Amino acid sequence: MPDPVRSLQDAKPVPYWLDDPGRPAALPALVGDVRCDLLVVGGGYSGLWTALIAKERHPERDVLLIEAQETGWAASGRNGGFCEASLTHGTFNGHQRWPAEMHALEQLAERNLRGIEETIRSYGMDCDWERTGSITVATEPHQLADLEELHQLGTRYGGDLAVLDREQLRAEIDSPTFLGGVWDRSGVAMVHPAKLAWGLKQACLDLGVRIHENTKATALEESGPGIAVRTSYGRVLARQVALATNAFPSLVRRHRFYTAPVYDYALMTEALTAEQLAAVGWQRRQGWADAANQFHYVRLSADNRILFGGYDAVYRPGQGVRAERDQRPQTFATLARHFARTFPQLDGVRFTHAWGGAIDTCSRFSAFFDLGYRGRVAYAAGYTGLGVGATRFGAEVMLDLLAGERTERTALEMVRRKPLPFPPEPARSIGIGLTKWSMARADANGGRRNLWLRALDKAGLGFDS
Repeated sequence: MPDPVRSLQDAKPVPYWLDDPGRPAALPALVGDVRCDLLVVGGGYSGLWTALIAKERHPERDVLLIEAQETGWAASGRNGGFCEASLTHGTFNGHQRWPAEMHALEQLAERNLRGIEETIRSYGMDCDWERTGSITVATEPHQLADLEELHQLGTRYGGDLAVLDREQLRAEIDSPTFLGGVWDRSGVAMVHPAKLAWGLKQACLDLGVRIHENTKATALEESGPGIAVRTSYGRVLARQVALATNAFPSLVRRHRFYTAPVYDYALMTEALTAEQLAAVGWQRRQGWADAANQFHYVRLSADNRILFGGYDAVYRPGQGVRAERDQRPQTFATLARHFARTFPQLDGVRFTHAWGGAIDTCSRFSAFFDLGYRGRVAYAAGYTGLGVGATRFGAEVMLDLLAGERTERTALEMVRRKPLPFPPEPARSIGIGLTKWSMARADANGGRRNLWLRALDKAGLGFDS
């Protein structure tokens, strides 16, 4: 049998989603000094939602968004395209941290996902939105008990979940590695992530948001009654600022110990033929992810390609996010071999794209928020791979905070408290490395968590995904 790695020989080292002839042209850079009511720094989902909702709330507000490269070029344009309702990185994580708030958080999550769907519809965004749900899959016997617990907990908080035994699961998506699953039938949608970012960009422009790309924010400081932000070619004086830089180092130094950039990688196959697709089944087009600590996430694109990503989560020392880290051949080889084991009936299918990018992880795995400079600068980050949906909620939180309003969102303990910061180097690298090694050991040993992972659980860090 040929080495599955051969299927990578023609793979382009760029994100599939961004490799699109319909990609919008970049907007001009900002040159000179300008003023605005609200400055949004960052042109990914977090910044785009903030700018759009700010104009929807107050159409008269002068909103300016600046992006260091092009809108949607980073995590927002290169993720797997799973738009999950969860605001807490899953039910387990939320229940562990905020059990008293989980009913409210799940209601806000469903309302937020519905708001994304309504925005896509009302602005006519063509972004391959499919409300298919997603299946958590057991590939090892010990994971079946975890899935039963997931079903019970999710149902307790109002989730629309179905337990699938091995035969039922393989009737949905056929893989010899599958032992059972839990299908979240309504809490997850599939989307073309770059087209969603580009649709949000156009909606912002249509409402009068000023957007300048290739405009990097380099420093932030108080300036009289406002905030001055230095840029590549000038300065912006704003009444208020929303920082939506996520994996990139924050302009507010105290935020930098709360996040760490972790690199995630994915492959995309060529479009499947009708015969190949029939061999896998997959008629209802759900996304799926396995229940391991080092997990894969997998889905179909609109043109019936299979995205196969995850497993390796790679941390490199230092705060920088660097383009050379977007390619990691050893991870691509691992993914190709895992794909061949998962779908042996697709032997010979080739990969057309292989890419990676940074995720802004934090110690509680879900977004945190801050307000500073006497209430004039808001910040949200730490989405840890579930930002496609949760960034809209984060945008509303930032705008509530800047408005000085006590809302259902700002009253949440999740919003009021921040996670534990990561330690400085070299302790950060040592801790993350030990955690990753321990999670791999747990996967290989029936899910048994070693002393290190149990200590993290007791400290409230809960590294379980």
